[in-house]
Amino acid sequence: MPGMSSIEILDRLVGFPTVSRQSNLGLMAYVSDFLSSAGIESRQVAGDYDDRTNLFATVGPADRPGVLLSGHTDVVPAMDQPGWSVEPFRLTRRNGWLMGRGTADMKGFVACALAAAGRAARRGRLRSPLHLALSCDEEIGCLGVRDLIPAIAAARCRPAFCIVGEPTSMAVATGHKGKAAFHVDVRGTAGHSALAPLALNAIHLGADLVSLLRQKQADLAELGPRDSGSTVPWTTVHVGLMSGGTQLNIVPDRCSIDFEIRHVAADDPGAIRAEVEAAAARLIAPHRGQFPGCGITVRPGIAYPGLDTPADADVVRFVRSLAETGALARVDFGTEGGLFSERLEVPTVVCGPGSMEQGHRPDEFITFDQMARCDRMMESLLQTLESGL
Repeated sequence: MPGMSSIEILDRLVGFPTVSRQSNLGLMAYVSDFLSSAGIESRQVAGDYDDRTNLFATVGPADRPGVLLSGHTDVVPAMDQPGWSVEPFRLTRRNGWLMGRGTADMKGFVACALAAAGRAARRGRLRSPLHLALSCDEEIGCLGVRDLIPAIAAARCRPAFCIVGEPTSMAVATGHKGKAAFHVDVRGTAGHSALAPLALNAIHLGADLVSLLRQKQADLAELGPRDSGSTVPWTTVHVGLMSGGTQLNIVPDRCSIDFEIRHVAADDPGAIRAEVEAAAARLIAPHRGQFPGCGITVRPGIAYPGLDTPADADVVRFVRSLAETGALARVDFGTEGGLFSERLEVPTVVCGPGSMEQGHRPDEFITFDQMARCDRMMESLLQTLESGL
């Protein structure tokens, strides 16, 4: 088993339908067995769930700074997504492509990392350690890694660098926006629609709040700070869900709204939330005398920090040399990188095989060439760790 190639390992990983919030225990048992057969001890770290887990493993001397390879094991749903020409949870080889759910995002990188760990253990020459961190539930807000980070922090020696292997086509990405999600409860007063002006329509209040959110977005687009490497270089405010009412002839007394802020490093989502709450209070103020029970409450949801590693940082130079690329990038999607950088205080970049343009879609794929490039980067990493950081 330890001598398996990255593509052989990918074949096994894709076969586990590890959709977020669903069990990844079968995949993690496979990974644990793979590492154990190579003589590598691993530790599973669970959170407040019974059917998912995270994993941390070290190859080489644990008392020296090394390099952490980070990957998530969960994937987005596939079975209810029309348009697949292949079985999503079975690796299919076609015209230079390796097709299946998670091939690009991001079991391709995980397979390359496991293959490298197996080679490192067989050779037994590492002077600096190689660490593996595999998480669950990344796709729904980087949840599993929050349980994993304290375990890494408690290790004998903190990693010198971290590589998050999300798909970047093997460019070295130095950063991305952070995300903060919010749920809004709007409370009005019910009544018969024939007497609608005598009640307080919660959907109308919600629509007014959405209008204010859209104005905030316009202000940020015009005057807000910029991240020139992002496709949308300013902070965005996006309303994704809105619901309320029970039937047409009843004035609705409840409305709910879910919105998110994708913020550049220079913007504080907490300050934006405070502006939204102040605007909500102004919306409600004229109605409190007649409808004392009305209100708008903004509650925080899932959030993760952005990543903003300086382009001249040692980790950037290090990973560029491993990947044999001069390409630097900023990615438009979120990763666990900000949490490793902020909470673990480990210099971090994002670099992995495949493209997110192929992720989260039917017939997701990664190319043989991208897998080969990642394998070469891993071999360069092993040779560096054998010489010592």
